[in-house]
Amino acid sequence: MTTLLPNAVARRVFLERQGLSAPPSRLLTKVGLLGLIEDIGFVQVDSIQTVERAHHQILFSRNQTYRREHLTELLENDRQLFEHWTHDAAILPSAFFKYWKHRFRRKEQDLLERWRKWRGEGFEAAFAETYERVAKGGPITSREVKAEDHVSGGWWNWHPNKTALEYLWHTGRLSIAGRANFQKIYDLTERVIPAEFLMPEVSHDDFVDWSCRSALQRLGFATHGEIAAFWALISPEEARLWVEQHRDELEPVLIEPALEGKPRAAYAFKDFGEQAFDAPSPPARLRVLSPFDPMIRDRARTERLFGFFYRIEVFVPEPKRQYGYYVFPLLEGDRLIGRIDMKADRKSNILSVKRLWLERGVRPSSGRMALLASELGRLAKFAGLDEVVYQDGWQG
Repeated sequence: MTTLLPNAVARRVFLERQGLSAPPSRLLTKVGLLGLIEDIGFVQVDSIQTVERAHHQILFSRNQTYRREHLTELLENDRQLFEHWTHDAAILPSAFFKYWKHRFRRKEQDLLERWRKWRGEGFEAAFAETYERVAKGGPITSREVKAEDHVSGGWWNWHPNKTALEYLWHTGRLSIAGRANFQKIYDLTERVIPAEFLMPEVSHDDFVDWSCRSALQRLGFATHGEIAAFWALISPEEARLWVEQHRDELEPVLIEPALEGKPRAAYAFKDFGEQAFDAPSPPARLRVLSPFDPMIRDRARTERLFGFFYRIEVFVPEPKRQYGYYVFPLLEGDRLIGRIDMKADRKSNILSVKRLWLERGVRPSSGRMALLASELGRLAKFAGLDEVVYQDGWQG
C-alpha cells in the first residue's frame, strides 16, 4: 500500500530531518554541535560574507546559542570534522572520511582529464614536488608556494603549485588543516585526519549502501535522483539499482506538492508512513536562511514542497536580477514566506536592510514584522553589528 503524505506533513518531516524543528534557543554544546552536523550530514562552506559566512549562518539558523569557536575546535583541534567536497565545499563528520576515499579514486582520473583541457598537457608536473614540500615542510597555504613571476587571474590561471595543492586535496593525499583569513591551509592527510578514521577503504557495495541509506535517512523521503544528489558521491543509476535491491526495506510514498500538480512518487524506509504524522511542528519564529542552506539546496524539491521558487543571483548580471545579488530566504514555522536583501556594513557597523519581498498571500502584519525585526536583531548581534538600519522603501 502506498502512503499519500499531505504536503504539510511532508514539510514537517523534512524540516525535522534538517535540524529545523528543535528549539532554536536551547543550549548547544560542542558535543551537541557535532551531533547536529552529523544529523544534517554536511554544512556548506562559501567565501561570500554578505552578512556572515554560510557555514556559520546555517548553524546559527538552527540554534542561536551556536558558537563559532566550537566549530573551529572540532575542525582544527579535535579533528572530529573535516572539510571536503559534496556538491560543493563542505564541512563533514570525520567518521564519514572512509567513504570519501571512493570519491578520491573516482575524481583522480576525472580531474586529470578535465584539468588538462584547461591547463594543457604537463600541467601536473608540479604535483610530486608540491607533495614533498608539504611532507617535509609542514602545513602550507597556496600563497606560500606562489611563484614570484606568476600573474594572478581566474582559477584556471592558478600557478602550478596551487593547482597541485587543489588536486592533491581533491584526491585525498592532502587535507585542510585549518584556514587563515579563509585561505586553506594544506597538510598531509595522515597528519590531519585522526588514525581512528583512516581505516581501510570500505567495499564498493558498502560505499553505495551507505551513500543511499544515509541520504534517505536525512531526506525522509526521496526519489533515486534525490538520493544520489544528496552527497553527490554516486550516480543516479547506482541509486536506482540500490532502490531496486532494497525494496524489502523500503515503501513507496506519494508526496503532495505545495501547489498544483500530481503527488510525486518517492521512497522511504518501512513504517515511515506511520511515523511521519508524528513529526513535530517547527518553532513558529521567523528565521533567516543562508542561500546555501542544505534545506533549500535542491531547488526543485524546495519548490515542490514549499511552493517557493529560489535561485541565487550572484552570477546573474545586475540588470537581469529579479531580486538581488545575495538574497536570504525567510522561514516562518514550516513555510518559506519571502526573501530579504541585506548586507553587513562593517564601516558603519550596521546590518543594512535594502528590500523585503513577501510571497503572494503573505501579509506584512504587525506580528509578522515584529518577528522579522527580532530575528534581524539576533542576526546582527551574531554578526557583531550594533544595529539594524532599514533603507527607505525597504518594504517595497
